Amino acid sequence: MDSYSIGQPPQEGDSPSPLTDAGYAAHPALDAIPELARGYRIVLFNEAHNIPLTRSLTVQLLSKLRQEGFNYFAAETLYESDTALQSRGYPIDASGFYTREPVYAEMVRTALKLGFKVIAYEATTNAGGSDARETTQARNINEQVFKSDPHARLVVDAGYSHIVKSGEYLDGASMAEHLFKLTHLPMLSVEQTMLYPHPLSSGDHPYYTAVMQQLQPKEPIVFVNAAGNPWSLRPGYDVSVFFPPVKMLHGRPDWLSLGGLRRPYFVIGDRCNMRSVCLVEARYSDEGADAIPADRMLLEQTPLINSQSHIPVFSTYQSIPSGYLYLRPGKYQLLLTTEDDSIVEKKNIVVPDTPTPSSGQP
Repeated sequence: MDSYSIGQPPQEGDSPSPLTDAGYAAHPALDAIPELARGYRIVLFNEAHNIPLTRSLTVQLLSKLRQEGFNYFAAETLYESDTALQSRGYPIDASGFYTREPVYAEMVRTALKLGFKVIAYEATTNAGGSDARETTQARNINEQVFKSDPHARLVVDAGYSHIVKSGEYLDGASMAEHLFKLTHLPMLSVEQTMLYPHPLSSGDHPYYTAVMQQLQPKEPIVFVNAAGNPWSLRPGYDVSVFFPPVKMLHGRPDWLSLGGLRRPYFVIGDRCNMRSVCLVEARYSDEGADAIPADRMLLEQTPLINSQSHIPVFSTYQSIPSGYLYLRPGKYQLLLTTEDDSIVEKKNIVVPDTPTPSSGQP
């Protein structure tokens, strides 16, 4: 977020602010989006690939969309070469690129556990420019989903403007436009990459600033009018999601709780042997050692500097590094690894449904 922040200045063609139109009211996105999706066979979500926050809502929505009858989930990052993903039930390094990030892995894992058929649709070659890629993506989705199951209902996760339904798009048309031409199925396009908190408030869209100041939401919101029509910042999308400001909880962003699906679990790095960095990972106990962790973090110990040699020195008198993983209730294998890939601790843990003082919970 800090090193690759993309500001969101206002642009010509932006819709009027939902705060200035008396017809729009704010609603929790977790409730409003499934209601909006009821009349559609295809729901498209986008994300900013370097901002895991923008995929956190999608993880939460999958169960509600499954209840609405959606049964296919397509993710841009997945590799078609991982043919065992569906039967294995969880992503590994070879499953995709962005899926190596734990929240994205949790999205794919959640879809699998809910009974979605998960498909890879990325173009394996990009010859011919961006329009060739978009065309191939759409064709892959159509062939794997609607040609084999004409009554399918599909959820798609893609990056940025792949999901825009109309307007200018690079040197051709977007994946969503090509998919519509192939299927003629109306689709709901959910925009999530424009109205989230940036590292510097100067990077926030003015509408975002105004909405946060006036409404102070605690969860992602969307705006819908009395007729049931949603508001979007820009043409080509149906609805825009506002993410609330990030609050740090135990040193990590509070959105890692995924709307309460996960809870903080305390980990202390007393086995890290006075190393500067220790990697902590938690994997579901019913998954293999090759699984992408449910969560991971670095425990960092700031060294003392020897005033004569300027060499970092670690002391047993320094505080032991600790932190909180965010995990669903369940059983996990916890692994602590030092920077030289030495495993210094491996143990089984249980995250209970209700926090207890003995569980390591705060």
